Parts: sequence; structure tokens; C-alpha cells
Amino acid sequence: MQKKLTLSIDEDLIKFAHHFSKETNQSISKIVEEYLLQLKKDNKESNFNSRIEKLYGIFENRPIPDKKELRKMFHDQSNYRS
Repeated sequence: MQKKLTLSIDEDLIKFAHHFSKETNQSISKIVEEYLLQLKKDNKESNFNSRIEKLYGIFENRPIPDKKELRKMFHDQSNYRS
């Protein structure tokens, strides 16, 4: 179901939107709708569960350790928390 939405936007941005709309032969509504759909898609893709999110980027600046080293790191962390 389509509904109307009122936006408050800077005048220069409105001029750009009209120009871009004419250039691409799309309505401003369609441009905004597609942009919001893309944001929604990107947001769904980036929603990791919290356990995975904590690990994200952990090995960015160093090589991934082998299994033995990972186990040792895990056990060291577990013992530290106890």
C-alpha cells in the first residue's frame, strides 16, 4: 500500500533532487524509495548475532591462528574469567 510522506530537506538538496530526477527519468519518490530499500537490505545483511559481532575483525591485523593456538587462547580466556 502506497502512502505519502512529507520531508523537510535543505533547498539546495531539493534542487539537486529535481535535477537528478529529470536526468534519470525517475520520480523523487522512486529515488527515495529505492534508497531506503537498499538501506534496509544492507541493514539486514549486517545484523550478525552478538557472538559473531564480537569476533568480527578480530584477525584483521594478524594471521588466523591454527587450531591448537585457538584452543589455548580459548582456555586461557575461560580460566581468566573464572
